[in-house]
Amino acid sequence: MPDRRSFLQSALAAVGAAQVPAALATKPQQAAPGHFAPAAPAQQVRLNINGRDYNLSLEPRVTLLDALREHIGLPGTKKGCDRGQCGACTVLVDGRRINSCLTLAVMHEGERITTIEGLAQGEALSPLQQAFLDHDAFQCGYCTPGQICSATALLEEVRTDGARFTDDEIRERMSGNICRCGAYPNIVAAIRDVALRRG
Repeated sequence: MPDRRSFLQSALAAVGAAQVPAALATKPQQAAPGHFAPAAPAQQVRLNINGRDYNLSLEPRVTLLDALREHIGLPGTKKGCDRGQCGACTVLVDGRRINSCLTLAVMHEGERITTIEGLAQGEALSPLQQAFLDHDAFQCGYCTPGQICSATALLEEVRTDGARFTDDEIRERMSGNICRCGAYPNIVAAIRDVALRRG
């Protein structure tokens, strides 16, 4: 006659065996490892970036950020959160600032795209690039390209809107660009400096 321990072990094993088929039947189907959705056919797109035309063959789901970095070889635009929350990927499209991680490259044919690489005039830095250096407006520098592109658009926005160029106005308009190092006071000072010199 089996003892109590043997009986309980047998009973538990029988219950467990009965549960396995039910668990397998309700388990959601998972894709095999390494299996991805098939790529859509590539399409031809011409992008004007920093005054130069690029003829590319891109899968329609390629973001503007990935087109810049991976297909054109312009690494200045940074991939931070890849969700439009940090601003590290900010570029200018027809003078308007956008998060390049949130838009598809094929959507910008016929528009003028400017990245951090396109702000300088040859060896001469743009006024904002120079001001960021003069005011030590960065630490690690990862967010700096996006900050400078965003600030470039900001200067035009404020001039067009006729808003008062206060520190609070600068901070509000730059709120989409995060600096994890906390160089905000120097960033504001650099932008204010350029704004004052422009009158």
